[in-house]
Amino acid sequence: MLPPELLNNDPAGFAWGVWHDRTPALIARVRDAHPYSQPQRQAFDALLAEVATGTMRPLPDGAHDKELWASGHYGKPWQDAPFLWSESYFYRRLLDAASFFEPGPWYYIDPFAQLKAAELGSADAETTLTAVQEVDSLPPAEQGQAKLLAALWGNRADLTFRIGAGDSAVAQAGLVADQSEAIWAVLSSATEVIVVTDNAGLELLADLVLIDYLLAVYPGCSVRVHVKPLPGFVSDATTADLAACLDRLGLTAATAGAARRIRAAATRDRFSLHTHEFYSGPLPFTSMPADLAGRFAAASITIMKGDLNYRRLTGDRAWPPDSPFGEVVSYFPGPLAVLRTLKSDVLTGISPETIAGLLGGQDGSWRTDGSHGLIQVR
Repeated sequence: MLPPELLNNDPAGFAWGVWHDRTPALIARVRDAHPYSQPQRQAFDALLAEVATGTMRPLPDGAHDKELWASGHYGKPWQDAPFLWSESYFYRRLLDAASFFEPGPWYYIDPFAQLKAAELGSADAETTLTAVQEVDSLPPAEQGQAKLLAALWGNRADLTFRIGAGDSAVAQAGLVADQSEAIWAVLSSATEVIVVTDNAGLELLADLVLIDYLLAVYPGCSVRVHVKPLPGFVSDATTADLAACLDRLGLTAATAGAARRIRAAATRDRFSLHTHEFYSGPLPFTSMPADLAGRFAAASITIMKGDLNYRRLTGDRAWPPDSPFGEVVSYFPGPLAVLRTLKSDVLTGISPETIAGLLGGQDGSWRTDGSHGLIQVR
């Protein structure tokens, strides 16, 4: 029997803080960041009121993806819905409030673009990318591990590429599971690698540096990068974000070569972009459509990035932490690796002894504050 899905109504759970603290701040930030009209601003405020005290409303009639979001949760309080489903639906509704799908001046304008652009233009971006030259001075095998860890910690500017010979132990120490050797064993004979992205900005920059390394070290391998078809979850990576990150790599001497090589690889079909409507939906990967499952089955390995993909892989359920990761994701149609910074409650594949040994004496915040991560392989 499967454990229950994580819900929103536990005051001690991570989801409670998301809805009561982060969501109001997010709506205000998006609403006030753009010259939205009065009807749009009212729509943002109405969404916040609905989430806080009202019942969940369905998408309007005529919505192009209404069938994708068909659910029995409508008409019930938001707090009684599963966290994964309702958080996904919240971001879909946020796009509606921003007139994202309506023909007009805001049609398909990413409401989070300003935040993403600010991160790419930050001093952190330049400092982190410049540090790539230190990593490139390491022996090849150490370069690969450093860049793998950078991709994991990518949304933490303090650990992105500052993990050369002197700092690699710091990045490694934060891992509650490390099966990176299994990843490299598969990659050594891989012909096709899928990378399912998570965040834009610094994390996607780190992903691209890792991809450049894979293309260089494994000349018989192609990399297929999967991005979201729509913006969501504030920083979800889209095609536009990947293009912006490639441009940003080209502005720093240490990574300009990577940008050129990736573009050249695209002309030879060794690097390509893909997306699927499923990625912007609310369902776990157990419900993935057959065509997407076929892509995963054909790949030598799929590398899933980030916390949200981990939640979708595990169904965002209350698994005992020592539930074997390989068994939880046994349905997945091909070899699978996950690189995840812990930012939510769900956790698998970690023994009680490991938790006690690595994290004894700490409060439960280590599971949600991004201070720890994991590399797991099935």
